Amino acid sequence: MRASTFRRLLNLWPPFLCNSIRVLSLDEHYTEARVVLRLRLWNRNYVRTQFGGNLFAMTDPFWMLLILHHLGNDHVVWDKAGTIDFVAPGRADVYAHFKLEPGVLEELRAAAAHGDKVLRWFEVQVKTAGGDVIAVVRKQIYIRQKPRARQN
Repeated sequence: MRASTFRRLLNLWPPFLCNSIRVLSLDEHYTEARVVLRLRLWNRNYVRTQFGGNLFAMTDPFWMLLILHHLGNDHVVWDKAGTIDFVAPGRADVYAHFKLEPGVLEELRAAAAHGDKVLRWFEVQVKTAGGDVIAVVRKQIYIRQKPRARQN
């Protein structure tokens, strides 16, 4: 699927659409994504800052989706674990930029080549437009080559 089409579909996904989360860009090679969480009356918490659940939701699927796109149907790719460190209150719109470094995909593919389970942590910072860090989200991704594709 073209990245532009996939980006539009993600923007219509109810957890994003209803919480003012928008995918601003998804590059054609599926190696970078930029996401914004707009601060609205319906998605802020009691103290009028970004709701923590939405901060996590805006980052939730991207590492898994970017990696899955590259490894394809020969691999199982899942989110295994996640953590969020709230650094400062989000009193404005916040942004996350995901970027898969060039060698990471080859490392993952090689590590999973014989059916071994691969666990790798990825991190993204959630920032204001001015660059202030609001939260740091870490996701552990599980990767394993499917039995039919394994090299014996």
